[in-house]
Formats: sequence, C-alpha cells, structure tokens
Amino acid sequence: MAVLCKPAIEVPEYVITNEETLELAQRLHGDHPQLDLVLSLIEHTGVQKRHLIQPIEKVLQHPGVDARSTTYEAHTKARVPAVVRRALDQAELEPQQIDMIIYVSCTGFMMPPPTAWLIDTMGFRPETRQMPIAQLGCAAGGAAINRAHDFCTAYPDANALVIACEFCSLCYQPTDLGVGSLLSNGLFGDGIAAAVIRGNGGTGVRLERNGSYIIPSTEEWISYAVRSTGFHFQLDKRVPGTMEPLAPALQALAEQHQWNASKMDFYIIHAGGPRILDDLSLFLDVPPEAFRFSRATLTEYGNIASAVVLDALARMFDEASALDGHRGLMAGFGPGITAEIALGTWTSESES
Repeated sequence: MAVLCKPAIEVPEYVITNEETLELAQRLHGDHPQLDLVLSLIEHTGVQKRHLIQPIEKVLQHPGVDARSTTYEAHTKARVPAVVRRALDQAELEPQQIDMIIYVSCTGFMMPPPTAWLIDTMGFRPETRQMPIAQLGCAAGGAAINRAHDFCTAYPDANALVIACEFCSLCYQPTDLGVGSLLSNGLFGDGIAAAVIRGNGGTGVRLERNGSYIIPSTEEWISYAVRSTGFHFQLDKRVPGTMEPLAPALQALAEQHQWNASKMDFYIIHAGGPRILDDLSLFLDVPPEAFRFSRATLTEYGNIASAVVLDALARMFDEASALDGHRGLMAGFGPGITAEIALGTWTSESES
C-alpha cells in the first residue's frame, strides 16, 4: 500500500508578526466603520507570525496582474526545487523514480504548469505524469494526497510527488475592505510543501481509504472573484460554522473502513482558523490536544492554504510520537465547501 513519507517545508524569509498586522490595519483602515471587529478577529486568529516572499511594503503595493504573475513564476522557480529535493531525500528516492507529480496552488497561474519546468530541469523522466490542481483552494493539499493514493492504487509499484506552493500575499487587494477580506489579510501566509507517496516501502502514513464531501449550496461561501486586478478572495461569515455538517462526513468515511473518527491516534487537519479546530474537536468529540500539529502551523505560519496539511504532518514526524499501527485521519477543507479526507496507519520501513 502507498505510504505518505515525511514532507519538506519552506517558509520565506520576510516575517510579519500579529502585532505588526494589527498596527498596519489601524494605520491603513483607521476610519473603517467595523475596525474594532476586524482587529478583534485578527487578534483571536491565534496567529503569532506569518512569512512572506516579499517585504510587507512591496506586498501592500499592487503593480498589476502581469507583474504579480512574473513574481509568482520567479519565486516558484527559485524556491520549489530545494523543497522537492528535501522531500525526495526524506523518501530515499531519486527524481527518476517518480512516476507522477501533483502540483497544487491557488495563488498564481502558469501554463505550461510548473510540473513541466520541474520535469525538464530536475532530472525527472519525460514520461512522468502531471496533475496540476488550481481551483480547490485550501482543500487541494488533501486532494493531492488522495489523488496520489488513487494513482498508487492503480499502479502499485509507482511513486508520486505532491507539491503545494502558496504565495497568498500575491492575492492582497488594497481596495477590498469587507470584514472577511481584512480578516484574511491577517490570517494567510506564504509557504511551500512537498512530500512523496511511495508505492513500496517508506516510513510514514500508509494510506488506506480516501473520500470527498461537499456541503450543498455553499459554493459561494469561499470563492475568488476574478477581475482585471486579479484574484479577489471572498469569505462568507458562515464558513467558521461548517464543521458541524462536515464532522459527520468524516465519521461516515471512517465507518466505511470500520474505524471510529472519534478514536483515532492522530489527526492532521487543515487549520483554516481557530474556530475550525475548536468546532471539529467538539463535533468529533476529541480533545483539543489532538489537533496540536494543526494549531502549531496556524500559530507559526498562519493559514498557508493547501500546504497546511503537509506542514502539520511534518510536525507529527518531528514529534516522533506515532507508533506502528497507529490509526489517523487527515482532512483538508476549502471552496465548495469541500472536504478531502484520508485514513491511514503509521508504518515504519523496518516493519515486517
């Protein structure tokens, strides 16, 4: 069975703290009629700092979609290869041994996709399959893992590489002054993650079952308005309450596998915000400590979109608390409202 190996993570060098974010909001939007609400929401995100690919002064500028696209491509090519190399090293594989690359990003656009450039420049075989995913937002990290699992199920000896590259700061829109937009400005950060799914061998999460669930009539709750100025992120105030209908979907998938979603040994959950984790803890009836990896990602990096689940998983590897046979649940949430869910068991390469 396919094994999800230890992810590699990189966050860029420019840092903005939550205190600096609050000061910036007061300076830029001092006359906003709901400023107190915005400041309170940002203060209670649990985010202590975020990382950016550019200094905040440049982030606040909007040089146009063409300039932002150039920046996205330049930083993708400059930053992704090193993360990919570390992910391959951690899986003990070479580029020639990868059969599929799944690349997810909702914060920039390239065609041909970055997968073509990576194959051409990093020594992957020309026959390597490509699957770029651009429109699943924060759920795409979970979707990438699941599609890699599907591929390795169809081709049991194959290996897949998943990459999540999110430069959320390139989506900043200075004219978007709604409460949801201003909250997002204090929540999202930039980050890159990559991980290998091995068809044979490896230490990590042996993937056993996956599924997807969409909450009916919520497609407008998380969305992009695509305009001449680029992507305008739209966040409905009802989004934080979506764990109540999603928790039963997680339970249902676990029950199909004869597992209990409330009794897992580990949880790797998309940290969209603190209430997402608080509510899921409540509705799944699990202790808040169960989501410590996701909370750590949110605290240290903010919401890094599709890369969150991979970063949270890397933190579990670093903690070294998982034992052979431990059962776990992974879930990414995003536009739709969509949940991408996976079940797996911890395994070490030395396990017979």
